[in-house]
Amino acid sequence: MDNKLIYLDNAATSFPKPRKVIDRMVETYTRLGVSPGRGSYDLSMEAADLVFQTRQKLARFFGAPDPERVIFAANATDALNLAILGLVRPGDHVITTRLEHNSVLRPLFHLAKQSGIEYDLVGFDEHGYINLDEIASTIRSNTRLVICNHASNVLGTVQPVSDIARACVEREIPLLIDAAQSAGYVPIDMSKWNVNAIAFTGHKALLGPSGIGGLVLSPHLEIKSTRFGGTGIDSRTLIHTQTFPHRLEAGTLNLLGVFGLLAGLDYLENEDMERGHQKEMAMIKRLYEGLSLISRVVIHSPMLTEQDVPVLTCSVKGLSSEDVGAIMDGDYGIAVRTGLHCAPLVHVDLGTDTNGAIRFSLGRFNTNEDIDRALEAMDAISSGR
Repeated sequence: MDNKLIYLDNAATSFPKPRKVIDRMVETYTRLGVSPGRGSYDLSMEAADLVFQTRQKLARFFGAPDPERVIFAANATDALNLAILGLVRPGDHVITTRLEHNSVLRPLFHLAKQSGIEYDLVGFDEHGYINLDEIASTIRSNTRLVICNHASNVLGTVQPVSDIARACVEREIPLLIDAAQSAGYVPIDMSKWNVNAIAFTGHKALLGPSGIGGLVLSPHLEIKSTRFGGTGIDSRTLIHTQTFPHRLEAGTLNLLGVFGLLAGLDYLENEDMERGHQKEMAMIKRLYEGLSLISRVVIHSPMLTEQDVPVLTCSVKGLSSEDVGAIMDGDYGIAVRTGLHCAPLVHVDLGTDTNGAIRFSLGRFNTNEDIDRALEAMDAISSGR
């Protein structure tokens, strides 16, 4: 075995980052690493202008009409907390799904305990898709919000968001989608789909650094501030600024992260995001077909299509996922994610909540050779060699 790491954990964070992204991020920060919007001097104004350009590019990327409703956050978890805590009030009812990540489940659990909100969890079928009729039938008179995982970080399936939105629009209920796994893989059009809010992160398929993400809001969504502080404007008053984006941003931005996110977006635009995604999905199909031939391997993800994301979860009969992951890493130099993937309810429904499962998630720089090496390793582990 050579010393090259085969990295198959891109659903956690994409790695390696493109050299162009890293170099441009560092170069821009070296030149403009001051506080944007906090000074009237030229360098601060130039940094603020580049931050706004990033908001504009993100608005176009997500099909959003107003760049001032692009809110920067630390990651998708932070953005989801901003949205959920800013929208849901005591006595409200929320609908979400059993596919969700803990970044949705835990804020809702917290609000249920602290504020008495209620929430329902819609199930998914054997193909990994949410039951649309169940969403519609679960809506109540006090339903305040519907939250949907756009792409499952366990199964790889992408939900038909526009169909889910249709049921929400009819009842005038906002729809929030968690695009942590989909942004950068598949096109997202907030306006066309009638989505009211999108939470995203920059460090996965958008190819940016960790510590940057955001929340994209429709112009008419009313959302309250849940954190307070300096914004660079209205400094005389102790009331936190209510204009956007400052209403939901307090303190100095992660400027290095914003510059890295902008560089990642430009890289995707120049390198043809769609073509890269097709290549990744062809590799996940190769992996699926190869694993299906190995005895003792149980594949939990469905056969994915080009509309899904390159994530595949499986297990090996008689072995814990942690043991398989440790052997893959130690003996074969292959990095995969094991356990419950911060999405425990999916694993309860799959029956993998005791031993967890092994997740392969592909990125832009993986190759067919990586897939073949992973298949060889899984075959050897399954056969006890």
